[in-house]
Formats: sequence, C-alpha cells, structure tokens
Amino acid sequence: MTDRSSVAVLASRVRTEEKLILAELRGRGVPVTVIDGRGFVVDLDKPALHFRGALIREISHTRGYYGSRLLEHAGVTAVNSSDIIRLCGDKLLTNLALVDAGVPTPDAVVALTPAAMLQHLPRFGFPAVVKPLTGSWGRLLARLKEQETAEAVLEHRQALPGPQHQITYVQRYVDKPGRDIRGYVFGGEVVGATYRVSGQWRTNTARGAETRPCPATGELERLLRAAAVAIGDGALAVDILEGGDGALLVNEVNHTPEFHASVEVLSTRLVSRYVDYVLRRFEEEPAGSAECGQRPSLLRVHRISILM
Repeated sequence: MTDRSSVAVLASRVRTEEKLILAELRGRGVPVTVIDGRGFVVDLDKPALHFRGALIREISHTRGYYGSRLLEHAGVTAVNSSDIIRLCGDKLLTNLALVDAGVPTPDAVVALTPAAMLQHLPRFGFPAVVKPLTGSWGRLLARLKEQETAEAVLEHRQALPGPQHQITYVQRYVDKPGRDIRGYVFGGEVVGATYRVSGQWRTNTARGAETRPCPATGELERLLRAAAVAIGDGALAVDILEGGDGALLVNEVNHTPEFHASVEVLSTRLVSRYVDYVLRRFEEEPAGSAECGQRPSLLRVHRISILM
C-alpha cells in the first residue's frame, strides 16, 4: 500500500454506487486501490498507508468509522472524515447537531432506558416512531400508534443485548404525503434532490420506494445547506420530511450517500460531481483537519428532551 498517486476506496461490498464511483475514477485515469474493510489491518506504530486520499464507502458504520480514523492517523485524508461518520452514524448525535444549529427537525424525546420512555410516552403523545441510534434502510424502526403497541415494542427493546439498544430515541410521527425528499450536498453545494414515493410509511428505496425528480430550489435548498453546515464539510445525503402544514423537517443525514436510484432521474452528473468533490478535498485539505462546521442559529429550533 505505497502508491501515493492511488485513491483508496474502503468498501467491504462493491454495490452499484461503488461501481459507478470506481468507473468514474478510472475513466479519469486515477489509480484506485479497493480495500475490503473486513481484511483491513494497520500497524499503529508504522502505518504504511501512502495514498492520495481515501474514499470511505464501507457499508458497516463501525468499520467505516474506525477505518477512516486509522487512515487519518496514517496521514491520509478520508472522505468522509471520521468526525462526520461518527456524527452521522448516530441518529441522536445528528439530531443534537441539527438542533444546536437551529435546523428544524421532528420533535424528539430520548430516555436512557425503554422503561423510562414507556412512562413518558403518554405525555409526549402518539403516534410516534422509535428508532435505533445506528442503522439504515428503515430497519428496526417501529411506529407506535398507542400505548399498547409501545409496551410491546419497548419491552422487546428492553430485552435486546447491548447497552446502545437501551438508549431509546423517539420522534414525533410526521404524516408525510406518501413521500420524503433526499437531497445531495457535496462540500456545502446542493447537487440535486429526489422524491422517494411509497404507499408505506417508511419511504426507503431499499423497501421499494419509487424515485422521482424534486426541484432543489428556494426553501428546500436553504434547508439542505443549513443541514450541511450543521454537520460539517462532507459528501452528504440529507433526508427531509414534509409536514402536514407544509413545513420541511430534516429527518436524518447520511454519511455514505446511496444514489443508485437517483442517478436515473437526476440530470446533475451526480457521480461526476461526487468524484469532483472528493478529489478536490484530497488536494486541498490536510489529513485529519475536517471539523464540524459553524452552527449559526438561522432557523427555528425544535426542542429535544433528554430524560434521565
């Protein structure tokens, strides 16, 4: 691993997105070294990792975070940075960063145990959505329509192994109009947005949602930029919900953007602009210097309660 002109791509699974990225890099004549995170080993005293930069496309949040941190330790600029991955990989930390920046999000409440949340939910109100702190594709989400459902779901969470499962993060259910919005922001620049349309309440493309173009102008563009400022300089996918009153609310921010469905409906050269941003970062930013951006209070704040 000594080719200083080569771009490392950390990925244990080469999906459609990674194939498109690799094709774009190779089409530009950029040497690429694909590193399978499952076999990635680093000598901490003498890390022999001399790459032009590293693109983190690891499907596992844990491997992605620690892999990016090891690369940064070796002096390699990682995109996204370990700071961005740590923040976006935890839904609670993401929500806190957005709230601190005044970015509108669904009302949320957090308890350190499922039992405490079960007692509080009648005051918070139904319907609500309980989410795992880490995870993607809508897995392990549950809609709590009333107290009886909440008792069944939260008693199950109480029995799950691992301390992180006990931290219970609940959002107000947003009755969206059969769709949500995914916006792509690379280095603070809004590249494009799509609707994800579904008859299900979880509008993930992994669950069969249909992707359609969404004009990223006006209020939506401002909100996407504000969310990116709250998180930091990175290649981000921002998920937005439309409330019944027309309000736009940032739901989540993703640090490993998936776009296989979006490239088919967007005319914004999404993959090319993604690679443009990544290569620019490798040239301009010293390794390990990425930090969370400034957090101006430019939008109204939704309070998040922490139950102790």
